[in-house]
Amino acid sequence: QVQLVESGGGSVEAGGSLRLSCGASGTASNSNIFSVNTAKWFRQAPGKQREWVALMTPHGPTNYRQSVRDRFTISADDTSNTMYLEMNNLKPEDTAVYFCNLEINMKPYWGPGTQVTVSS
Repeated sequence: QVQLVESGGGSVEAGGSLRLSCGASGTASNSNIFSVNTAKWFRQAPGKQREWVALMTPHGPTNYRQSVRDRFTISADDTSNTMYLEMNNLKPEDTAVYFCNLEINMKPYWGPGTQVTVSS
C-alpha cells in the first residue's frame, strides 16, 4: 500500500512561483517509485472537473497540459521518493487543488491534494 501526500501549496500573486511536492510512503513504496511507474499531477478548481496537468513516464519522459507547458516542470527525486511540480509565472486560472497520482500494477493512488491560490 502506497500513501501519497502533497505539500507546498499556498497563496501567491500572479507571476509568482510555487513548488509542489508529493511524498510517497508505505510498505509498498520504493526508492524509485516515481521513475518506474507513470506519475501525474492533476488539479481541480471549484465547479470544474479534475484535469490532468503533467505526467512523468518511466525513466523520465514528461508531458504537460498545453496551458501550463513552458511554465510548469515535473520531476522526481529517487533518493527521497518525492515528485515535484515546479510552477512558474502562475496565473489566476491556475488556482485549484493540486493532486498527485501514481499508477502501480494498474491501481491508481491519489494524494489528498494541496491548495494553490493565485491572485490577480
